[in-house]
Amino acid sequence: MQNNIIFKFSLIISLSIFLSACAIFGDPTEIDETTGLTDYEVLKKAENVQNAKDWPRVIKIYEIAEKRFPNSKLAPQFKLNLAFAYKQFYRNEEAIAILDKFIRSYPNHPAMDYAYYLKGVIYFKDRDIFKEITLQDISDRDVSQLEISFKSLRTMIDLFPESEYFDDAKNRMTYLMNKIAERELYVARYYMRKEAFVAALNRAKYVIETYPDSIHQKEALIIKISAYRNLGMNDLADDTKRVLNLNYPDLKINQNKKNKENEEKNWWEFWGILD
Repeated sequence: MQNNIIFKFSLIISLSIFLSACAIFGDPTEIDETTGLTDYEVLKKAENVQNAKDWPRVIKIYEIAEKRFPNSKLAPQFKLNLAFAYKQFYRNEEAIAILDKFIRSYPNHPAMDYAYYLKGVIYFKDRDIFKEITLQDISDRDVSQLEISFKSLRTMIDLFPESEYFDDAKNRMTYLMNKIAERELYVARYYMRKEAFVAALNRAKYVIETYPDSIHQKEALIIKISAYRNLGMNDLADDTKRVLNLNYPDLKINQNKKNKENEEKNWWEFWGILD
């Protein structure tokens, strides 16, 4: 019994001494596995770790390399690789920040196409923008990130038409263009039902002017015509209708009343475009 008491007392004393030492000397120093390595050796080490997909460790190595070798010829590569590692570990804001730093610092770098492409890919995500829109949450359906992705990818294909990332960037842009246009018209339809005709008109105009190659041009024109009609701006409605008929001659919107009574109403008739 007495021996147990002595043992416990000794353990307490030992722990006290250990904690006191920690307080005096601080936390243990984190081991830097790149100590003594050249910039090239650090790059190779990080690439080996990257193959194992140990992203926290990869990030740590590249963060050290970026600070230790700011003037190295490999400094741009460190930044690009670090941005990719951030992306893989879902640290997107930090990835974008390092890519923006790369774009500012090395405007003539041969990997600039990849920088713009990677930035576009990071922003390339559909944020569930087609949930039911209500008056309360309409402003929450933000597509700004999709627009940034589109602009970044467009910059890449404009500046680097021979890039190996060109085809994928173009495909992503087509998807983004149609998604953004669809979302804008989804909101425009909401405004039409709320009789907020100016707001609906502005959404339709935005789609027509900003995304002229989207698959939603026809609906944008129809909404625009209907909004003009409801605002009493019949001359502009007629002008827009001529554009619609010119670009979509097969669109059956000039049906006689008998046919309209016998057929299920088309979605555009909801707004009285045929009146």
